[in-house]
Amino acid sequence: MLRFDAYRNGKPIPAIDLTGAYAFGQGNIPIRADLVAHEHQISCMKHSPGACGLAIPWHVGTSGTFLLTTPRLPARRKPYVLNVELLRSQMARLYRKQEDWGLFDHKKADKINQTFSAIRNHFIEAIVLEMTDPAAAASLADRVLDKAILLGEKMALLQADIDWSEKKNETTVPMGVGCRVNLQDDANASRPIFQDAFSFVDIPMPWKSIEATERNFQYDAIDSWVQWAADNGKRIHAGPLLCLDSDKVPDWFHLLTNDFDAMRSRVLTHIQRTVERYHDKVDVWCVVASLASRNDFGLSFENITELTRAACQLVKKIAPQSEVMLHIDLPWGEYYARDQRTIPPGLFADLAFQSDMKFDSFGIPVRMGVATDGYYVRDVMQIGSLLDNFIQHGKPIHLTHCGVPSSGQVDPHDAWGGRRSIPHGGRWHSDWSPRGQAEWLHALMRLAASRPLVRSLAWGDFADVPGHMIPHGGLFSADRKPKSTFHELISLCKTLFHPTAPAGEPLALGQPILPVEEAYGE
Repeated sequence: MLRFDAYRNGKPIPAIDLTGAYAFGQGNIPIRADLVAHEHQISCMKHSPGACGLAIPWHVGTSGTFLLTTPRLPARRKPYVLNVELLRSQMARLYRKQEDWGLFDHKKADKINQTFSAIRNHFIEAIVLEMTDPAAAASLADRVLDKAILLGEKMALLQADIDWSEKKNETTVPMGVGCRVNLQDDANASRPIFQDAFSFVDIPMPWKSIEATERNFQYDAIDSWVQWAADNGKRIHAGPLLCLDSDKVPDWFHLLTNDFDAMRSRVLTHIQRTVERYHDKVDVWCVVASLASRNDFGLSFENITELTRAACQLVKKIAPQSEVMLHIDLPWGEYYARDQRTIPPGLFADLAFQSDMKFDSFGIPVRMGVATDGYYVRDVMQIGSLLDNFIQHGKPIHLTHCGVPSSGQVDPHDAWGGRRSIPHGGRWHSDWSPRGQAEWLHALMRLAASRPLVRSLAWGDFADVPGHMIPHGGLFSADRKPKSTFHELISLCKTLFHPTAPAGEPLALGQPILPVEEAYGE
């Protein structure tokens, strides 16, 4: 059993919130474990042998509140000091990414390397101090961790800028920038902005709405958007076609729960009908989403593999000119600690290759700021590392459903009906605001644009109208006034990709925000 003593400002924390926390083992794969908080101590009773680590949402001073991890540690009688172990893990990440990104001897990284050396010395002080005064060691570790998180983000953005300066001289196709359509929204109000601002549209294909009543099909809203995009020369990303979340399939589909063959037949029939309808217009099909991360129908490992392989093969057969995208719905993978009938994201990606699934690219959602699995805030270096992990597979990547809140207030019109906490989901440098949302997009765009295999980025919510996913996550407010985020997106597209000027009257875009580095300080 692992035990951690947790401190805040050098004093034991009287009540520790373990919401969102989980244990993980080798390969950072979440494992089953019982986490208990008693007074200022966390006990981790794992159900498998070997060393394990703890992931927990943690407030890190001026840097923000992130879901951070300790190293994998062996069990021992004496409790570990959580603050020191979180710092130890961050130091390991800094060292590893300095090596991966070639920053140890890069001429532009001199200041970063000097800062790293100073932080490393303070880390050593904290380790030595832990032997005699754990509370003082924890206090020092907190201050150093704050600086280490900021340094990691600076490293990630520096590496992105270095790679971008090399990439932009190559004759490559600019990264596409788009936005997901809200089928419940007023299309006439949003289409002029889609026309001028985005290179593609991301159109959902909700089976529950398409076939709410068995064999009674409703494609009108989708038809309208697909035809509009085709008529206006916009690339189309569409899907997911296969999503077996219990709240996203037609009610009648639940009657097939214990009959996999019948489920498979109806799923493939739906996919065939939909792809045949739009096969000559859709450029990228998101075929499968959340099948590995949410197992509402109790499917076996073999069932999940078979459905995914059959769906990809069917789409490739009907629309061979289209790109088949495999969506990794919750790429951080913490859901596997709660439900081991699911498949960790890394294993699911490996499975796709080993099973010879016919797919062309991965879809990776980057959405944060809500207190639920998959949505806790990660720092910029963690996001860069996530992209690097999937790039290793050699497949193109589409960043999907991107977004963070622009306010920390309850949003009654979001997809959860205001039932998810924003403050407990984490914060990036400061409380969420329109400015903070825009700066987060700035950082994400720089990370994405610098990586050759990242082919597109789609913001998840166009406006804060009913049905949007991230609370206050739209580029526009509910009254359709553009936020700073929208201005920054347009400015970055012009700066990074130099697109041709849109036809017609240009939008009143305003001024871009100041560079994101201002959030970091010195």
